[in-house]
Amino acid sequence: MDAMQVFEFHFNPPHKNRLAAGKEDLIFDSFCFEPKNVYEKRMGGLYMTGLLDNVLPQNIRFLEILAEKIKEKYYKAVSSVPEKSLRDALRIANEHLEKIAKQGDVSWLGNLSFSVISLKNSELNFTKVGDFKILLIRKGQIIDIDQRLKFNEIEPYPLKIFGNIVSGKLTENDVIVVLNGEVYDAFLKENLLNEIARKSSAESSREGVKKFGSVLNGKKEQLTKISGICLLMVLSKEEAAKERETLTKEKTLKIFSLKEIFNPFVKIIKKIRVPKINLKLKIPKPKISIPKIGLSKPKLQISYRFSNKLKRNLILVLVLILILAMGFFIFEKKEERNAETYQIQIDQIQEKINLADSYFVLAEYNPQAKKNANVLYKEVWNELSPLFDISSKLPETIVGQVSELKNATLEKLYQLNKLAEISEPELVFEFKAKEFIPLKLISFKDNVYFFSQYSENIFELNAEEKTGKIIEINQKIAKATLFPESVLFFSEPNQIIALKEGQFQEPKYLQEPYDNFDFAGFSSYRLNLYFLDDKNGEIVRYSLVSESNWGTPESWLAPEIKTATDFKSMAVDGSIWILTKKNAVERYHTGQLQKTITLEIFPEPKSFSKIFTSLQLPYLYLLEQEQKRLIILDKNGQIVKQYQSEKFDNLLDFSVSEDGKTIWLLNGLKVYKIAT
Repeated sequence: MDAMQVFEFHFNPPHKNRLAAGKEDLIFDSFCFEPKNVYEKRMGGLYMTGLLDNVLPQNIRFLEILAEKIKEKYYKAVSSVPEKSLRDALRIANEHLEKIAKQGDVSWLGNLSFSVISLKNSELNFTKVGDFKILLIRKGQIIDIDQRLKFNEIEPYPLKIFGNIVSGKLTENDVIVVLNGEVYDAFLKENLLNEIARKSSAESSREGVKKFGSVLNGKKEQLTKISGICLLMVLSKEEAAKERETLTKEKTLKIFSLKEIFNPFVKIIKKIRVPKINLKLKIPKPKISIPKIGLSKPKLQISYRFSNKLKRNLILVLVLILILAMGFFIFEKKEERNAETYQIQIDQIQEKINLADSYFVLAEYNPQAKKNANVLYKEVWNELSPLFDISSKLPETIVGQVSELKNATLEKLYQLNKLAEISEPELVFEFKAKEFIPLKLISFKDNVYFFSQYSENIFELNAEEKTGKIIEINQKIAKATLFPESVLFFSEPNQIIALKEGQFQEPKYLQEPYDNFDFAGFSSYRLNLYFLDDKNGEIVRYSLVSESNWGTPESWLAPEIKTATDFKSMAVDGSIWILTKKNAVERYHTGQLQKTITLEIFPEPKSFSKIFTSLQLPYLYLLEQEQKRLIILDKNGQIVKQYQSEKFDNLLDFSVSEDGKTIWLLNGLKVYKIAT
């Protein structure tokens, strides 16, 4: 009987503690299920991989739950045909995802990648969503089999994520390779796919793939810079095996535990059986004599006998008690020394706070003093952070000091970084998931327009009346930008649809600059359109040559900058402002890099998702979903304002009014308004 050997390679997986603390923005995992009984053998093996980007803390088990839903339905299906069972399982998965969306969590839309593969008696069925790559290696040849999937756009009502299934036949020693996009790109760069093909064709596929693990170890330095999964599955006649290897930059530190130190002694004590005392009462037969003068009472003689074994056990118990007492004494002394050490650390922190306070007094009038105060307070915050984590183990006096310093430092940092916490932001509108699920928005005059690349409609919200309606245009809108007296909507692959004077115009078509150009970032300036291809690090400009025609595309960046693949988001005001993946802001003018702004703000940036500005606005606007905030900078990089709220738990997009006085925030299905 054919069997699948599975080899799982996880590159730099997220740490569970960091996930629970909301400090990771990416999760991924693989889920491999082999039949366990005669009923499951009817369906064969089931193999899944999942990846979720921009993950929210409440979704750390998102992939695990989705995989369990699919597995449960797949093996419970009454059909004996795996393809039919897989379709039923995917239907349940779609219903599960639709339910999540209706509950208001749409943060996973556009961020989820998932693959599902089933195999029974060489019959292969698979499907995928997102950027997973599924390859077949047969006799040294690499075949991109997921090209056979005809991808349809996600249908929003009812929500349909998983669609078509590809079926085929495998032969012995075929190798299936599943990789996410980042790992796929790294394997191409390091020529690792060809290495798999070479090793699997030079000897038995299973042995070749096993040896491939040593090849990966040889490139550990390069591969620990990426995150994701490589799943290798080999079809053979041999008994199935499953192996997993993890390549990570993180090291696990063993935590000191008194319990582990004394555990051997505790086990010895538990094994000791305390013997019963052998108490023997010896009563000699009394000799009684009756003298003439009176009567004498007999005396009792009592003797206690202790065995040698009892003596040894009692000595052992006494020794153990002594050891434990010494350990406790040593522990107490160590705790006293630790308290002294913590107090010295607190005193040093207090000295730094005193210096920061002296700069803080001058901060309003002296930019350098403000900068110095900000740097010192951030250093204090970073030094206090480890103490926060172990506060439950600290003496009460130390905990009180740490708490007091924390609150004082946080207050100063908020003032210096102009952070405003909004407990109850103004809620303008809330969508019903069964009617419309927005992912992006743009404001124009008195209206705000919401759209999604998964819906053919646009939702128009009257900002003053807080009422809205769906506008049917039979086009799926991916992006939008403001243009003189109009809004331009972009529909993939290359259509521009103008909304002018309340009416949608006929679509206009753009010429593709080169094959596989990715129309990602979209902005405009005067009569020009700008597109950012963030995968290839290219910016292309289109000029309006007549009312109905756009000119030929022109490369805007200088030739030496064409490899700048660090680009993430773009805004145009005559110059082009680029948000990089390193959370820096770069200003380009006439195709050349003019300035790089590194943000020295608090809280420290983790992952900005969007930048916006315009010719009429003096500010740069940055959105950070992970830390629930919108940041406003001047165009020299100085902080103007930060807006943060616990209510901003699913920030998807924002738009700024033309006069800059109103900011609209799309948070899941809710629309908030900030008046600046």
